[in-house]
Amino acid sequence: MYQWRKFEFFEEKYGAKCAVPENDEDDGVVAAERKIKCCSSGRGKLVTGFDDGVVCFFDRGLKFNYSFQPHSSSVLFLQQLKQRNFLVTIGEDEQLTPQQSALCLKVFDLDKMQPESSSTTSPDCVGILRIFTNQFPEAKITSFLVLEEVPPILLIAIGLDSGSIYCIKGDIARERITRFKLQVENNHLDKTLSAVTGLGFKVDGQSLQLFAVTPCSVSLFSLHDQPPRRQTLDQIGSGVNSVAMSDRSELIIGRPEAVYFYEVDGRGPCWAFEGEKKLLGWFRGYLLCVIADQRTGKHTFNIYDLKNRLIAHSALVKEVSYMLYEWGNIILVMNDKSALCIGEKDMESKLDMLFKKNLYTVAINLVQTQQADAAATAEVLRKYGDHLYSKQDYDEAMAQYIHTIGHLEPSYVIQKFLDAQRIYNLTNYLEKLHEKGLASKDHTTLLLNCYTKLKDVKKLNLFIKSDDSIGELKFDVETAIRVCRAANYHEHAMYVARKAGRHEWYLKILLEDLGSYEEALEYISSLESSQAGMTIKEYGKILIEHKPVETIQILIRLCTEDGNKRGRSNGVYMSMLPSPVDFLSIFIHHPQSLMDFLEKYTNKVKDSPAQVEIHNTLLELYISNELNFPSMSQVNDGGNYLNGASAKTMILSAQSNGNIGDHKSSEQGKDHLERREKGLRLLKSAWPRETEHPQYDVDLSIILCEMNAFKDGLLYLYEKMKLYKEVIACYMQAHDHEGLIACCKRLGDSVKGGDSSLWADVLKYFGELGEDCSKEVKEVLTYIERDDILPPMIVLQTLSRNPCLTLSVLKDYIARKLERESKMIEEDRQAIEKYQEDTLAMRKEIQDLRTNARIFQLSKCTACTFTLDLPAVHFMCMHSFHLRCLGDNEKECPECAPEYRSVLEMKRNLEQNSKDQDRFFQQVKSSKDGFSVIAEYFGKGIISKISNGSTSGPRSGTASSTSGF
Repeated sequence: MYQWRKFEFFEEKYGAKCAVPENDEDDGVVAAERKIKCCSSGRGKLVTGFDDGVVCFFDRGLKFNYSFQPHSSSVLFLQQLKQRNFLVTIGEDEQLTPQQSALCLKVFDLDKMQPESSSTTSPDCVGILRIFTNQFPEAKITSFLVLEEVPPILLIAIGLDSGSIYCIKGDIARERITRFKLQVENNHLDKTLSAVTGLGFKVDGQSLQLFAVTPCSVSLFSLHDQPPRRQTLDQIGSGVNSVAMSDRSELIIGRPEAVYFYEVDGRGPCWAFEGEKKLLGWFRGYLLCVIADQRTGKHTFNIYDLKNRLIAHSALVKEVSYMLYEWGNIILVMNDKSALCIGEKDMESKLDMLFKKNLYTVAINLVQTQQADAAATAEVLRKYGDHLYSKQDYDEAMAQYIHTIGHLEPSYVIQKFLDAQRIYNLTNYLEKLHEKGLASKDHTTLLLNCYTKLKDVKKLNLFIKSDDSIGELKFDVETAIRVCRAANYHEHAMYVARKAGRHEWYLKILLEDLGSYEEALEYISSLESSQAGMTIKEYGKILIEHKPVETIQILIRLCTEDGNKRGRSNGVYMSMLPSPVDFLSIFIHHPQSLMDFLEKYTNKVKDSPAQVEIHNTLLELYISNELNFPSMSQVNDGGNYLNGASAKTMILSAQSNGNIGDHKSSEQGKDHLERREKGLRLLKSAWPRETEHPQYDVDLSIILCEMNAFKDGLLYLYEKMKLYKEVIACYMQAHDHEGLIACCKRLGDSVKGGDSSLWADVLKYFGELGEDCSKEVKEVLTYIERDDILPPMIVLQTLSRNPCLTLSVLKDYIARKLERESKMIEEDRQAIEKYQEDTLAMRKEIQDLRTNARIFQLSKCTACTFTLDLPAVHFMCMHSFHLRCLGDNEKECPECAPEYRSVLEMKRNLEQNSKDQDRFFQQVKSSKDGFSVIAEYFGKGIISKISNGSTSGPRSGTASSTSGF
């Protein structure tokens, strides 16, 4: 035993006497003279049975509570139940008949008290049983044990010196019980060898087993079998008080040479503790032994920690009679009725004791075996690690620190191992930190820096390229990429980026670090459309600069390929595809590439939702006077070709500057013309004749044409918008007289929907020109005269402002106009004379109708041409009709009425039109001669003074009926 270390993990808390007060007497027996026959504990109380039949109860601190007398003579055995507050006792009572045994078993309900006398009370006895009957002959009881099954069922095992076990099972209070007998030994010659010295129940699920110990055997009964089956586990047993049960339902037997453990299948481990085992017990994983030293005769109470192989407490004690466990303490009851209470120290006190002795391994084993929380275990490991670190045992210290991961702050450990000489230990710690998924970004950075400092590519590959590293997120992806990049481990950084789907980092390494533009384009092509679009937006400027053709191909594929695969492009689906407008920013320094991209797109897609924006951009590229190519000088050698040239080369190049400059200017001029032609074609093709609005912004297009002096485009737009005056203004600004007149011929023909007033503007332009333009004026006057656009007086006034024009230019025009005017005057004079003659004739007829009688001489009906007979109707218009031929209308002449009604309708329309002022002014404005429109309104009586009353003249065709004619 000298190999087992001794510690004081337990302490003596208090001692007391387990007896009733000295002045308490019962039936004349002095309390001090009583002897303890049995003890039990449970439910916060300690119970003792005395030889005079009295049972005493003690509270915490072994303070006397109360007592009562369950038996008249002696209490031999008792047990406090755990589930119910019941007390089971076996004792001697008065023997009623010689045939009956004095021993009986009683069950008391401690929750129900009843008065026993005027000053005392006792628990209610719920059941009394005679132990021995005719079928179960009397013998000396050597052991006693009660098992609480499902309440109120009890299983009571009573061991006898005859080697038998009497079992009583059932509800004793209701006397519903069954009895059966188990036979252990049949040695009738020497009962000391066959007495049952110990019992122990083992409950495992539905199975129930009973251990039985005699001095010469260890047996196991399977009570779930019918009849119960006996199994001998060992041929050597033990005496009384040397039997206990562990918390794992193992049977513990103490013999002079060792302590043995038994399972259901036989003997288990044994522990060689010398000395006679007076008492044996089990408490919270500790083995309790009271050992008698044969040489000195002294008793030692030892508490063994079998897992850690140490003695947790050792003390010399008096002769111990009973060992109990209550209130979390161990209670030793001595022969002199004194009691000793021993309690376990708290974990902190035990650990402090071990730390002072530097017994860190013992402390670690202690906290692990006693199932302390993880934080407490980690604290012990930390202190052990600090101890090893102070002794410069860095490897072992790190091994302890690794066990604290998850509880100890990693920075505490990392700071200790930042020295370059301890980088291997630090690397090991950081690896474990990542394996448990507790690493932060800084930890990942530090670990990767360790790998790169050590140049340990194998470990770096294992960390980066392990199959489950990224899937389990054992490190921060962005941090790993950044560190590998900084250390020029580009392959590893790209692997992480690709595995984690961080496309932007993968492309950044390819483009910015490696310059692998082709590989970058291939990678972008392998991505989904949305991801490819995002990456091109971010890195498109670099790709366009170095690989414009390939980049444009990818862009075209992104914006069009899915639509082309489906055949005809669907408008809804096209709106879901990336728009070329989204990628315009990457072409900011490369307008030529942008033009190529948009041209290819428009050739493939005809109904893009962004058609207007695309055409606007193309028009700006086409119409611009110059396209700047800042990257053209960088094509050959990365952009520093001129800077790296030698002085001699620069001189030679300066000598040939003139020829190169001329060639370059001619190329630029040719390109400029081609772009202008494309721009004009786009203006025309994007504004079909059948559509009202073009597929581009008209206002923006006009501004671009004006800013870049694109005359052809400007003229087309003005003409499409029917801004004819702006069209001729362009020719006037350019002094293009031939084009001006040709334009007026095309746009000034009113017959074809043109604006004839353009000729007046052209005439005014030539009148203010200040130079000789006789030829052009004569041609203009021809069209003005043809369409009678301006009066001769306005023409004379307009052309009189040009001092370079002579009267000979107008001579023929004026002569023709005067001749035409004379003819018109003569025609008007003749018409006036005719109207005057007609007016006089009408007035004469009216006067005749008013003053003279009319003679009707028609003999035939105007309608049916038959001879008139009565009744007949004669009208003032000299038409006569049969009355039957007129029908219901006798007031109007059927021959003259339509003409008269048309005249009235015309008059009503004219009167109605006279109220429509907008129409009147529109006719005046659109007419060549506005005065003629006004004169016509006056002539038709539309514009006249409003009369106060209505006047009615004689209506033509008024009927006059006669009778008798």
